[in-house]
Amino acid sequence: GRVAMAAFVGYCVQSNFVFPWAMTMDGKGFPGTDLSPPEQWDALPLSAKIQIVLFVGFLEWYSELTPGEGTESGLPHYTKGGQPGKYPTFDAIPHSVPFNLYDPFKFSTGMSAEQKEKRLRAEINNGRLAQLGIFGFLCADKIPGSVPALNGIAIPYSGDPMVPFEGQFTYLEGNPFQ
Repeated sequence: GRVAMAAFVGYCVQSNFVFPWAMTMDGKGFPGTDLSPPEQWDALPLSAKIQIVLFVGFLEWYSELTPGEGTESGLPHYTKGGQPGKYPTFDAIPHSVPFNLYDPFKFSTGMSAEQKEKRLRAEINNGRLAQLGIFGFLCADKIPGSVPALNGIAIPYSGDPMVPFEGQFTYLEGNPFQ
């Protein structure tokens, strides 16, 4: 759910906004809003894509790592009795991290259990809706007319949105899998 919400918001922002500063050290800018978000991803240099994947991998690794043997910080993994979707804080990191991923401004402290349960249900429902939304956008980009509400909004995409590194890891002549 949270990943889908981030994807949906990211898709909307990417469609309408581009960072004004350079993306790479050589001064290359970010792909423009004239491209659809999948085309913007395709236009990123491989090194930028690898940085994004490594950052997400770090977050996953950190959530799997905590709590370590003999530590009191962190949360048990959801397969070991922990709560699904609850991400550990960054309190165990040796240097200061100003915000945590969940509730960075501590708005939920002091809430009753009923309020927290209501917000959890809302978050789950928002995650479900975001899943429909992001796949609606991807379908409208890939199959023009498939989502009538997005006609005239979605930009047709000729690539494959399910193959994020298409054409970037070709070491052999031709495609040996065809």
